[in-house]
Amino acid sequence: MRRASLVTRSSCAIAAALLALIPAVPASADEVPAEGSFTFTTSPGILPAWDSAGISIVGVSPGSVITNTSTKTARVILPLVAKAGTANAAAGGFRFLNIETGDSFRCSNPTIDTRARVIDCVLPSGYNSTVFAITDIDGRAKANTDTTKTTIFQGMRIQIINREMANRLNDELDTNVFSTSVILADASLIVTRDR
Repeated sequence: MRRASLVTRSSCAIAAALLALIPAVPASADEVPAEGSFTFTTSPGILPAWDSAGISIVGVSPGSVITNTSTKTARVILPLVAKAGTANAAAGGFRFLNIETGDSFRCSNPTIDTRARVIDCVLPSGYNSTVFAITDIDGRAKANTDTTKTTIFQGMRIQIINREMANRLNDELDTNVFSTSVILADASLIVTRDR
Protein backbone atom coordinates (compact mmCIF):
# COMPACT_ATOMS: atom_id res chain seq x y z
CA MET A 1 0.00 0.00 0.00
CA ARG A 2 2.84 2.37 0.84
CA ARG A 3 4.47 1.44 -2.43
CA ALA A 4 1.27 2.30 -4.40
CA SER A 5 1.02 5.59 -2.53
CA LEU A 6 4.65 6.39 -3.31
CA VAL A 7 4.14 5.58 -7.01
CA THR A 8 1.01 7.78 -7.10
CA ARG A 9 2.83 10.68 -5.44
CA SER A 10 5.80 10.29 -7.80
CA SER A 11 3.47 10.22 -10.82
CA CYS A 12 1.70 13.35 -9.62
CA ALA A 13 5.03 15.13 -9.04
CA ILE A 14 6.26 14.20 -12.52
CA ALA A 15 2.98 15.32 -14.10
CA ALA A 16 3.14 18.64 -12.23
CA ALA A 17 6.74 19.15 -13.36
CA LEU A 18 5.84 18.40 -16.98
CA LEU A 19 2.86 20.77 -16.90
CA ALA A 20 5.14 23.52 -15.61
CA LEU A 21 7.30 23.06 -18.70
CA ILE A 22 4.40 23.59 -21.11
CA PRO A 23 4.12 27.29 -21.96
CA ALA A 24 0.80 28.93 -21.25
CA VAL A 25 -1.19 29.66 -24.39
CA PRO A 26 -2.33 33.28 -24.33
CA ALA A 27 -6.04 33.84 -24.68
CA SER A 28 -6.85 35.64 -27.90
CA ALA A 29 -9.45 38.36 -28.00
CA ASP A 30 -12.51 37.66 -30.07
CA GLU A 31 -12.66 39.48 -33.37
CA VAL A 32 -15.69 41.73 -33.74
CA PRO A 33 -16.91 43.80 -36.69
CA ALA A 34 -15.79 47.42 -36.57
CA GLU A 35 -16.15 50.59 -38.60
CA GLY A 36 -14.03 53.67 -38.93
CA SER A 37 -10.82 54.50 -40.70
CA PHE A 38 -7.06 54.55 -40.48
CA THR A 39 -5.67 57.64 -42.20
CA PHE A 40 -2.09 58.73 -42.62
CA THR A 41 -0.52 61.73 -44.33
CA THR A 42 3.10 61.74 -45.44
CA SER A 43 5.42 63.99 -43.46
CA PRO A 44 6.89 67.15 -45.00
CA GLY A 45 9.58 66.31 -47.55
CA ILE A 46 8.65 62.63 -47.90
CA LEU A 47 6.55 62.89 -51.08
CA PRO A 48 9.08 65.16 -52.87
CA ALA A 49 11.87 62.68 -51.99
CA TRP A 50 9.79 59.80 -53.37
CA ASP A 51 8.90 61.80 -56.48
CA SER A 52 12.55 62.58 -57.19
CA ALA A 53 13.36 58.85 -56.92
CA GLY A 54 10.43 57.86 -59.15
CA ILE A 55 8.48 56.29 -56.26
CA SER A 56 4.71 56.72 -56.10
CA ILE A 57 2.12 55.56 -53.56
CA VAL A 58 -1.12 54.10 -54.93
CA GLY A 59 -4.30 53.03 -53.15
CA VAL A 60 -5.56 49.43 -53.25
CA SER A 61 -9.38 49.45 -53.21
CA PRO A 62 -11.28 50.10 -51.03
CA GLY A 63 -8.29 52.05 -49.72
CA SER A 64 -7.44 55.31 -51.44
CA VAL A 65 -4.59 57.77 -51.83
CA ILE A 66 -5.16 61.49 -52.34
CA THR A 67 -2.17 63.58 -53.40
CA ASN A 68 -2.15 67.29 -52.53
CA THR A 69 0.10 69.14 -54.96
CA SER A 70 0.08 72.40 -52.97
CA THR A 71 1.26 70.79 -49.69
CA LYS A 72 3.23 68.05 -51.49
CA THR A 73 1.74 65.32 -49.33
CA ALA A 74 -0.12 62.08 -49.93
CA ARG A 75 -3.03 61.03 -47.74
CA VAL A 76 -3.90 57.33 -47.44
CA ILE A 77 -7.39 56.41 -46.20
CA LEU A 78 -8.22 52.81 -45.26
CA PRO A 79 -11.64 51.66 -43.98
CA LEU A 80 -11.71 49.47 -40.87
CA VAL A 81 -13.59 46.18 -40.92
CA ALA A 82 -12.78 44.36 -37.65
CA LYS A 83 -11.23 44.66 -34.21
CA ALA A 84 -9.61 42.08 -31.93
CA GLY A 85 -8.34 43.54 -28.68
CA THR A 86 -6.01 46.40 -29.60
CA ALA A 87 -5.57 45.18 -33.20
CA ASN A 88 -7.69 46.94 -35.82
CA ALA A 89 -8.02 45.38 -39.29
CA ALA A 90 -8.35 47.58 -42.36
CA ALA A 91 -9.57 46.63 -45.83
CA GLY A 92 -7.72 47.32 -49.05
CA GLY A 93 -4.31 48.83 -48.68
CA PHE A 94 -1.66 50.68 -50.64
CA ARG A 95 1.42 49.98 -52.65
CA PHE A 96 4.68 51.73 -53.35
CA LEU A 97 5.45 51.77 -57.06
CA ASN A 98 8.68 52.51 -58.91
CA ILE A 99 7.17 54.24 -61.94
CA GLU A 100 10.31 53.72 -64.03
CA THR A 101 10.83 49.99 -63.45
CA GLY A 102 7.29 48.91 -62.54
CA ASP A 103 8.57 47.27 -59.33
CA SER A 104 6.13 47.49 -56.43
CA PHE A 105 5.69 46.66 -52.77
CA ARG A 106 2.09 46.10 -51.68
CA CYS A 107 0.70 46.37 -48.14
CA SER A 108 -2.71 44.68 -48.15
CA ASN A 109 -5.27 44.53 -45.34
CA PRO A 110 -3.09 46.29 -42.75
CA THR A 111 -3.61 45.57 -39.06
CA ILE A 112 -2.96 48.54 -36.81
CA ASP A 113 -2.14 47.45 -33.25
CA THR A 114 -2.15 50.37 -30.82
CA ARG A 115 -0.74 48.40 -27.88
CA ALA A 116 2.09 46.67 -29.77
CA ARG A 117 2.52 49.93 -31.73
CA VAL A 118 3.02 48.21 -35.06
CA ILE A 119 1.35 47.99 -38.46
CA ASP A 120 1.34 44.57 -40.08
CA CYS A 121 0.66 44.05 -43.77
CA VAL A 122 -0.36 41.04 -45.79
CA LEU A 123 2.32 40.84 -48.46
CA PRO A 124 1.78 39.47 -52.00
CA SER A 125 3.25 36.16 -50.78
CA GLY A 126 0.22 35.82 -48.49
CA TYR A 127 2.29 36.12 -45.32
CA ASN A 128 1.96 38.85 -42.68
CA SER A 129 4.92 41.07 -41.97
CA THR A 130 5.41 43.98 -39.60
CA VAL A 131 6.32 46.85 -41.91
CA PHE A 132 5.78 49.98 -39.81
CA ALA A 133 6.20 51.10 -36.21
CA ILE A 134 3.94 53.55 -34.40
CA THR A 135 6.54 55.58 -32.53
CA ASP A 136 4.14 57.93 -30.76
CA ILE A 137 0.44 58.47 -30.09
CA ASP A 138 -0.30 62.06 -29.02
CA GLY A 139 -3.92 61.68 -27.99
CA ARG A 140 -6.65 59.15 -27.26
CA ALA A 141 -10.32 59.91 -26.80
CA LYS A 142 -13.52 57.93 -26.38
CA ALA A 143 -16.99 58.76 -27.68
CA ASN A 144 -19.49 56.15 -26.55
CA THR A 145 -23.24 55.88 -27.08
CA ASP A 146 -25.78 53.44 -25.72
CA THR A 147 -25.08 51.07 -28.62
CA THR A 148 -21.49 51.75 -29.76
CA LYS A 149 -17.98 52.35 -28.46
CA THR A 150 -15.70 54.68 -30.42
CA THR A 151 -12.01 55.24 -29.78
CA ILE A 152 -10.03 57.97 -31.51
CA PHE A 153 -6.23 57.96 -31.70
CA GLN A 154 -4.52 61.11 -33.00
CA GLY A 155 -0.96 62.17 -33.66
CA MET A 156 0.30 58.69 -34.46
CA ARG A 157 3.85 58.91 -35.82
CA ILE A 158 4.67 56.21 -38.38
CA GLN A 159 8.16 54.97 -39.26
CA ILE A 160 9.56 51.93 -41.03
CA ILE A 161 9.92 49.23 -38.34
CA ASN A 162 13.65 48.48 -38.72
CA ARG A 163 16.68 48.60 -40.98
CA GLU A 164 15.91 45.16 -42.47
CA MET A 165 12.48 46.34 -43.66
CA ALA A 166 13.94 49.60 -45.00
CA ASN A 167 16.54 47.57 -46.92
CA ARG A 168 13.82 45.26 -48.23
CA LEU A 169 11.75 48.19 -49.50
CA ASN A 170 14.81 49.73 -51.13
CA ASP A 171 15.81 46.41 -52.74
CA GLU A 172 12.34 45.52 -54.01
CA LEU A 173 11.75 49.02 -55.39
CA ASP A 174 15.28 49.54 -56.73
CA THR A 175 15.76 52.76 -54.77
CA ASN A 176 17.44 54.17 -51.65
CA VAL A 177 14.79 56.54 -50.28
CA PHE A 178 13.43 54.38 -47.44
CA SER A 179 15.03 54.82 -44.03
CA THR A 180 14.23 54.23 -40.37
CA SER A 181 15.63 57.63 -39.41
CA VAL A 182 12.66 59.73 -40.57
CA ILE A 183 9.01 60.03 -39.58
CA LEU A 184 7.22 58.68 -42.63
CA ALA A 185 3.73 59.90 -41.80
CA ASP A 186 1.34 61.32 -39.23
CA ALA A 187 -1.77 59.19 -38.71
CA SER A 188 -5.11 58.94 -36.99
CA LEU A 189 -7.32 55.97 -36.20
CA ILE A 190 -11.06 56.07 -35.54
CA VAL A 191 -12.63 52.75 -34.60
CA THR A 192 -16.28 52.13 -33.73
CA ARG A 193 -17.78 48.82 -32.61
CA ASP A 194 -21.03 47.69 -31.09
CA ARG A 195 -21.27 47.50 -27.30
